[in-house]
Amino acid sequence: MNSEPKSAAPIVYVVDDEPAVRDSLRLLFQSVGLAVQGFPDAASFLAQPLGEGPACLVSDLRMPMTSGIDLLEALQKRGTRIPAVMISGHGDVKLAVRALKSGAIDFIEKPFDDQELLDAVNGALKNAQRSPGIEPDSAECGRHVDQLTPREKEVLQLVVSGKPNKLIARALDISTRTVEAHRAHLMEKLEVGSLAELVRLALQCGIAGVPEDGQAGNLRNQSR
Repeated sequence: MNSEPKSAAPIVYVVDDEPAVRDSLRLLFQSVGLAVQGFPDAASFLAQPLGEGPACLVSDLRMPMTSGIDLLEALQKRGTRIPAVMISGHGDVKLAVRALKSGAIDFIEKPFDDQELLDAVNGALKNAQRSPGIEPDSAECGRHVDQLTPREKEVLQLVVSGKPNKLIARALDISTRTVEAHRAHLMEKLEVGSLAELVRLALQCGIAGVPEDGQAGNLRNQSR
């Protein structure tokens, strides 16, 4: 009797220029039975042929020579589809949003909880084992956006621009606590649990950020 061929085991590719970080992440992922391969920079990862099994990329956003953003864009140009979880420093909201726009499915802020990162990687590996999901249609997007108040739409647009709460507060001439309240309300209405999910939904629905010298507010009529 011929046995069915075994499917390739999931693997996590870790790209980070700090050896201590690579070792720490390798031990973390191996502790839950995941295969791990580490790379000191984006160039060495891009030079390595990828396996055919489910895989996830975990990369630091800020690296010398080639950044995590550059790595994502290089993979996009190659047509390489691999779910990526990016690790960003505290306050790197703008870079994290850019990473999502460049194809990352999640990002984790430093310092991060081990379980938070494991959950993100497990979600990415599940994503790698299924066909790409169908993006929300225009009616679904309209339903989402129509739930928001004009002020919540302005806050969302500024979030998608990569602006942290303090800069959003300054742009809208409101307090940081008020911005936090608006963000909490709009995330509840849109049924998302993280900034990454919020930005992904906004991008899928065609919601653009505000230019550096622009003003928030053109979302008010966007869903009409």
